[in-house]
Amino acid sequence: MGIYAVTGSASGMGAASAAVIREAGHTVIGVDLRDADVLADLGTAEGRAAAVAEITAASCGTLDGVAAVAGVGPAMKDAGAVASINYFGPTALLEGLRPVLARARAPRAVVIGSNSSSTVPMIDPTLVDLLLAGDEETAREHARIAQQGVPAELAATSPSISAYATSKFALARWVRRTAVRPEWAREGVLLNVIAPGAVVTPLMLGSTGTADDLDADKFPTPMPLGVFGAPEDIAFWVHQFLRPEARFTTGATLYVDGGTDAAMRPDGQPTALTL
Repeated sequence: MGIYAVTGSASGMGAASAAVIREAGHTVIGVDLRDADVLADLGTAEGRAAAVAEITAASCGTLDGVAAVAGVGPAMKDAGAVASINYFGPTALLEGLRPVLARARAPRAVVIGSNSSSTVPMIDPTLVDLLLAGDEETAREHARIAQQGVPAELAATSPSISAYATSKFALARWVRRTAVRPEWAREGVLLNVIAPGAVVTPLMLGSTGTADDLDADKFPTPMPLGVFGAPEDIAFWVHQFLRPEARFTTGATLYVDGGTDAAMRPDGQPTALTL
């Protein structure tokens, strides 16, 4: 049996993922702001460093997998914090844990992205570049300034919608770039993204209201299956990506969104290579 770290383990998709992994007989090191084995604020450099150190110690220096689930939604008022938590939180944690993962027999890492990265037409290219460049201070400042341009009707419920979608876009791009680097790919450390859609969690309800108010047929984005997702729907795929048998997939993004991205962008994938 293996040892796996799950961030955001106190609620929502993180709690569901931790439960599925434990049910499979593995040890889970939960990471969250509360009710976890490792208490850490992944929105700060200090919190990330502390989390890496504590996970390394708890795993005795060998970690079979990481599920980077922790994140915040567009309802958060501080767009700068959204950028830090959603992008630098998982990327810094994974970079810090890569040597610990590389010691395992079949190391795996999976990151929770979002279908907002391809279905919300508010991606900020300047913020993408700042995030990928690792310039956290400037990225936070830019996100806060850009937040002032969010339309009033969106700002009422989702003031950080652009920063949220952009942070998830940059995160998916980081995974794609990072997964094929020799220190990941040739060391056998596989790294992938899951892009959930409308999954009923406290994070989602922060922007949409109560669960009783939800109607798939009236939701702002298409819901081809006519139902919302549950945290367990995401946890299933988290577990699949972390399994040793998942040995030939890296740098991929799997949409688990009930068909929303396919409905909105039927010709968006695949993208032809041009010379």
